[in-house]
Amino acid sequence: MRLIMPLLCLAVAGMLQGCARLHAPTEFQAVASQPYTLDSGDRVRVIVFGQDSLSNSFAVDSSGQIAMPLIGLVPAQGRTPADLARAIEGRLRAGYVREPRVSVEVEAYRPFFVLGEVTTSGQYPYVNGMTVETAVAIAGGYTPRAARDRAELTRTQEGRTVTADVPMSQPVRPGDTIVVRERYF
Repeated sequence: MRLIMPLLCLAVAGMLQGCARLHAPTEFQAVASQPYTLDSGDRVRVIVFGQDSLSNSFAVDSSGQIAMPLIGLVPAQGRTPADLARAIEGRLRAGYVREPRVSVEVEAYRPFFVLGEVTTSGQYPYVNGMTVETAVAIAGGYTPRAARDRAELTRTQEGRTVTADVPMSQPVRPGDTIVVRERYF
């Protein structure tokens, strides 16, 4: 009897821990407040005012650069759109355009991925303001065996890959991978 009570308490504590609210790791919370940085798969619209032949849409290639007329490859990976605009202005000012004014906006974000216990796993276009729950809805919803209270989120930030269990209300960023696990009961 003495051995059964502590084991019973441990079992109940373990079950209650599963009911505890999940909180996003601090790495994910900090990223949500930071400005968006470009990466491979993004598509940007570059507008050079007064130079229609230089204004166009450009894809950030696998090496993290965009290829522009006159100035060639411009590094975009890890830069905000405003940083990229300043870099393009600097290159154009160096012998091509007098007093260039450049605007850069994200035309299409890189996709996110949903895997696991969802109806249709795969790659989907990113939409601003998306949460894990809306990402699952875009993937066709849950399968009957899905854990509906949490998901595993993998994100690459500052060269590091971070994976954690997150609540369904966790904001999703472009390039994230969401895995919906199978529930236990």
